[in-house]
Amino acid sequence: MIGLSVFAWCVGGAVTILQAQKSTRIEVNAAMELAEALVRDAIPVVQKSASPADALASIPAQVGSLRHVRISVRDTSDVPIEAVSPKAITPQQKDGRAPAPDWFAALIAPPIDSRRVPVLSEGRSLGSIVLSSAPGDEIAEAWDNATGLAKVALLIGIGGIAILHLLFGRVLAPLKSFAAGLLDLGRSDYTVRLPRPKTQELAVIAERFNSLASVLDSMRAENRRLSKRLISAQDDERRQTALDLHDEVGPYLFGLKVNTTSLANGLAGTPLESRAREMLTMIEGLQSINRSILNRLRPMALGQVPVSELLSALVGERAGQHPELLIAFCSTGLLPSYGESIDLTLYRCVQEGLTNIARHARAKRASVTITHKNDVASAGDNAAQLTLTIADDGRGIDTHVQKGIGIQGMQERVQALGGECRFEASAGQGTLLRIDIPVPAAISAQSTPRTSPL
Repeated sequence: MIGLSVFAWCVGGAVTILQAQKSTRIEVNAAMELAEALVRDAIPVVQKSASPADALASIPAQVGSLRHVRISVRDTSDVPIEAVSPKAITPQQKDGRAPAPDWFAALIAPPIDSRRVPVLSEGRSLGSIVLSSAPGDEIAEAWDNATGLAKVALLIGIGGIAILHLLFGRVLAPLKSFAAGLLDLGRSDYTVRLPRPKTQELAVIAERFNSLASVLDSMRAENRRLSKRLISAQDDERRQTALDLHDEVGPYLFGLKVNTTSLANGLAGTPLESRAREMLTMIEGLQSINRSILNRLRPMALGQVPVSELLSALVGERAGQHPELLIAFCSTGLLPSYGESIDLTLYRCVQEGLTNIARHARAKRASVTITHKNDVASAGDNAAQLTLTIADDGRGIDTHVQKGIGIQGMQERVQALGGECRFEASAGQGTLLRIDIPVPAAISAQSTPRTSPL
């Protein structure tokens, strides 16, 4: 807007100067023509005068007051008889108007026009009258007009800018809320809604924005519901598989072990005893593999012991498997159980987090902390929150690199429960995994929290 105003002032100034040049040239030419005509009309009076020299000197007074013209009378030797007529009075002396600046006068002033009118009497030269253009007062008048117009244009421009600023400020103010709303959408906050602006066009945009946010919020809720159903179905399948292995395969392996042990004892001292002992070793290996598979599919202690003890046992198991890594565990305010979905999610997150630290972090220390908080700011169905943090002092990870299958599965589990899973890492300064899971009020009110440091 300011640039446009400056451009308009430049164009207006150029037009003003061109118009002033034209008007000054016309005014000066007209004044010169009039002065020459008056002078020629006065010459017969000089010729008939008894004292031609005095009559010649009085011509400027006879002609009268003319603007833009200077009249001088010269004798036959071209010596001024009267230097300057009253018309030579400067504009400042005549009407109190200050002269224009030199740069403005140089732009406006036309070339000086000088005319000489000879005066003859009975064929004898009495002298001459010299007419010279004097555009100074016209230029001063043009300067006054230009400065007046500039002041008016400046005031109008400032007023226009102020009015447009107020108008556009009120009209475009909703765009700030639009920008904030788009930023919230980019952060996956689909609960944001924009107020309806008074401007009809912007009101339509706000309605479309709110509709889009509502659809995205519904789609996210639907995706969470589907993810939760998928994970529940997977957990059910794992639980059923674990039960089959435990109830079907386990007894058969136990029976094989008992029979093989009896057979080895009965064949003691014979060549077949070594074969029976080898079979017994293989059966024990199968039992170990079966237990490992059972534990990966579903922890057997899940739902049987408090979740804090289940996680503590997992941390202790990982610490025993990796003696070079010192792992600390602390739980604060935990309930005995949060339901199989949440309990299993916590277990899998700790399991995956410690596995990644042991495999990739090259860390010496790690910590697992889980806290139950009841003072969550957003009250409602989920008035409490579980916060799980897993930290290490390893080499850190690049948070922009695509995550592995294990981390993606962990994030899907957390998001299916309405939670949030994020990483904070920097090269050489370790990694922090933070998981927040909302706790339904019905579960939070079931039991008294407990504290279990390790």
